[in-house]
Amino acid sequence: MNTITILCRDKYEAQKLANLIFVNDTKETYVTEILNVVENEVVLSIKDKSAHSVVLEDNDQALLFTDFIQSVIEKKQKIVQTETVGSSVKIIKE
Repeated sequence: MNTITILCRDKYEAQKLANLIFVNDTKETYVTEILNVVENEVVLSIKDKSAHSVVLEDNDQALLFTDFIQSVIEKKQKIVQTETVGSSVKIIKE
C-alpha cells in the first residue's frame, strides 16, 4: 500500500479534496482526470464530468498530489481510504 499526506490551504479545502477523490461509503474513486495545475491549485474532473478546484498549501503539495494520484487515474491502483485531519488529507492506495 502507498500512503501520502497532502496539506491543503485550510480545513474546507481538505474536506473538499477527500470527498472529490474518494467516497468511503461506496469505496469508489471519483476523480477521472487532472485538468490543470496552476501553482498550488489543482483542477480535477470527476465521474459526472464536472470540474472542481482544490487549493493546496503550496506548489510542492500540488506536485506531490498529481504524481501520487496519476496511477489511480490510469486505473493501475485504487484508493482504499481517505482521512482528513485539520487541513491535511491522508490518502491510501493499493
